[in-house]
Amino acid sequence: MPMIDVYATSGTFPDKHQLARDLAAALMAIEEVPDIPMFRQNTAAFVHELPAGDLSNVDGASNHVRVQVLTNAGALDRDKQLAVVRRFTGMIADAAADPALADRTWVLLTEAVPGGWGLAGHAHTNDELVAAARQQIAELQAAAGDR
Repeated sequence: MPMIDVYATSGTFPDKHQLARDLAAALMAIEEVPDIPMFRQNTAAFVHELPAGDLSNVDGASNHVRVQVLTNAGALDRDKQLAVVRRFTGMIADAAADPALADRTWVLLTEAVPGGWGLAGHAHTNDELVAAARQQIAELQAAAGDR
């Protein structure tokens, strides 16, 4: 399941919770994963506020944002990589009400190797994640058929 970490100086975003929720939903949409509880409940964003002085570029400016997106290996093809960076950059600038922030937003795309991340106490491979998603889809379809 994807994890998103946003790092910015305290006060950059007036509504951190909404930003986190919007980023998580956008990543699910870009990845094109099924809209099932497994993905909805485990695609999350964390907004980390840094105290003044904890961030600087070479010139001393601290008005930058760093976004790190962790996905399973192969989840984002080139078109999806471009979409994540473009969309997240715009969302960050919008959430801060600062269009110029788009020029100071770094988006890092990181892939976890199969078995390189854990959920529910288990280090999952891509094949295990796909199998778990298919199982949940089948269970949801069976439950819907019982109604």
